[in-house]
Amino acid sequence: MSIADLRKDYTLAGLRRVELEVNPIQQFQKWFQQALDARLPEPTAMTLATADQKGRPSARIVLLKGLDEQGFIFFTNYESRKGRELAGNPNASLVFYWAELERQVRVSGTAGRISREESEKYFTGRPRGHQLGAWVSTQSEVITRRAVLETRLKEFEQEYPGDVPLPPYWGGYILSPVEIEFWQGRPNRLHDRFRYMKQADGTWLIERLAP
Repeated sequence: MSIADLRKDYTLAGLRRVELEVNPIQQFQKWFQQALDARLPEPTAMTLATADQKGRPSARIVLLKGLDEQGFIFFTNYESRKGRELAGNPNASLVFYWAELERQVRVSGTAGRISREESEKYFTGRPRGHQLGAWVSTQSEVITRRAVLETRLKEFEQEYPGDVPLPPYWGGYILSPVEIEFWQGRPNRLHDRFRYMKQADGTWLIERLAP
């Protein structure tokens, strides 16, 4: 079978306008809870797309670590590729894909750093190995071999035998949305798509899009 012949029809559910919450954050929370209830393997996994100042895009999977009316929170190394790109161009997008529920959520907006205090609060709750990993990895930089990481891990284990401090180059971002789209798979590729667009007065315009 060729790649072109691989396909799946979507038949689990539909999405109607009357079912939507007025606020897209509340709608996302409802869908996210359903993803948790379905015991999906990585419900917080989301594709983060950024672009450099020349408009060249890059994308990777990160994990959602917080959500409120202000936006979607994730953590990373500020000196990584995504960190450098966000510093020069804060416009970014997120995509959640919950294949088992035949659902996708796309979020577009601008990303900015959260406070140092908020990052420290999250960091202190991480497993010790994850804390050390933030010191060990010079994220996105070229390294000669894996042994570099193993050596640096031993060095930081010795340097921080107790509490591990938050690295100065590591912390959280919040992506404040201006557009959120909810996609529900339907038969014959006639999917249901609803887009929320933030208005100047802070309310949200809801529109159905052609699939």
